[in-house]
Amino acid sequence: MWGRSTAVRRLGLAVAAIAALSLTGVGIAAASNVAVGLTDSRGDIAVPTWLYLASGGGTVGAVALLTMLVTDREFIDSYHDSAREASIASGRQIGELLLGTLGVVGLVFVVAIGFVGPQIGQVSAAVLVTFVGARALLTMFAYTVGNPWPALNPWRRIADVVPNGFATYPDRLASWPAVGALLVLIWIELIAPLSSSPRALSIAILGYTAFTIAGAVVFTPAVWFRKADPLSVWFRCYGSVAPIQRTDDGLTLRPPGARLSDDDVLTDLSGAAFAIVLVWELTYSGFVVTPPGVWTVEALVGLGLPPALVYLGLLLVGFVAFCWVYWIAAGLTRARAETYVSQRYLAIRFAPPLFAIAAGYHFAHFVGFSISLWPSLVDSLLTPLSAPVNPTVLGLTPWFGYVEIAGILLGHVLAVWVAHTVAFELFPGKLQSIRSQYPFVAVMICFTMVSLWLQALPDMPAAYVPG
Repeated sequence: MWGRSTAVRRLGLAVAAIAALSLTGVGIAAASNVAVGLTDSRGDIAVPTWLYLASGGGTVGAVALLTMLVTDREFIDSYHDSAREASIASGRQIGELLLGTLGVVGLVFVVAIGFVGPQIGQVSAAVLVTFVGARALLTMFAYTVGNPWPALNPWRRIADVVPNGFATYPDRLASWPAVGALLVLIWIELIAPLSSSPRALSIAILGYTAFTIAGAVVFTPAVWFRKADPLSVWFRCYGSVAPIQRTDDGLTLRPPGARLSDDDVLTDLSGAAFAIVLVWELTYSGFVVTPPGVWTVEALVGLGLPPALVYLGLLLVGFVAFCWVYWIAAGLTRARAETYVSQRYLAIRFAPPLFAIAAGYHFAHFVGFSISLWPSLVDSLLTPLSAPVNPTVLGLTPWFGYVEIAGILLGHVLAVWVAHTVAFELFPGKLQSIRSQYPFVAVMICFTMVSLWLQALPDMPAAYVPG
């Protein structure tokens, strides 16, 4: 009892320190959605950049040090093992049928409106449903409540009713097709006029439909949407952060992020790579609309390289760099822990906390975006075939930047706690468990400062990108 109360006090001290550091040092920053093309401002930083970055990185470091004071294994396990089961067997089929029908109808609606509706991105129901409804709000729902995608997924509903299973999915591919496909989607989202041309968006969706249904028909929907479909893997990864988890028997309510410490969240390096893509893609979207990113693109294009190839190259180089840094951290963890556990296994086990970081970044990038464009989304759904005369866009108060920063910091705090739990599951000694966390905490601090630095910079239109 005494040990548990001490652990609770230490955890409370950590939370208090987070709040103090957040209020005194972080300042105001709004995340970038300029690359998406539906908004064109990000807010300003209210404190000097060096103080802003030091405060953000210092917050993560301080939280990590305070978390390491919690060494009571019983207390650590109690957070991640606590769960409440709820059976939904009676209404599961009806719910899946209704949501599945909604998903198929939504897909047909978006494609059709993209062709026959108004060709202005800011008022097109196709564009707003895709970027505000799915890209922003549905993803937020996945990591704050639970993953609805298995029931909503329209492509799986279509693939389930046609003959499939003509080939065996190669085990060596793991989830690498999903990693590659997500990188391609990120690239296309930037270089193609998807947010300004509803017709182009519909064409892209039809292309994705053909790709993913073909894969599901060849390798069976169960395998394809588990391993290779980027959107399914996307929602499953973000959904692993949520308190509501889906099981074979129904639903389980667990503390936020508790699922991330389970050893079956990721089982191979391709899953760790996908986690890195989720973190890198938001950093990349911020980089290309800041002065350093624009200058880099202009310099490379000035050498004679095609703009589309430059953006693809920057995307891949940054992804490889993030992977390299993470792999080095896994090696340093193995050395500091003085363990025979392989570097590969450590890289896999410590990767799920990155989903919490990605969720925090996603929230910061898209919460203000969603609030601003929510009225436009509703108006477009009410009159999808005609553009409203005066579309409503809500303005955000200056203090809203604190909400976005809180999302980033909470994501990192949760990631630190999950990494702490994983370390105590992997290593028997307390000192060994604590020492093993240092490299990954350093990586988290690095990721935090890079992202906050990009948000501190003024935004610019992405060079050579159709508006």
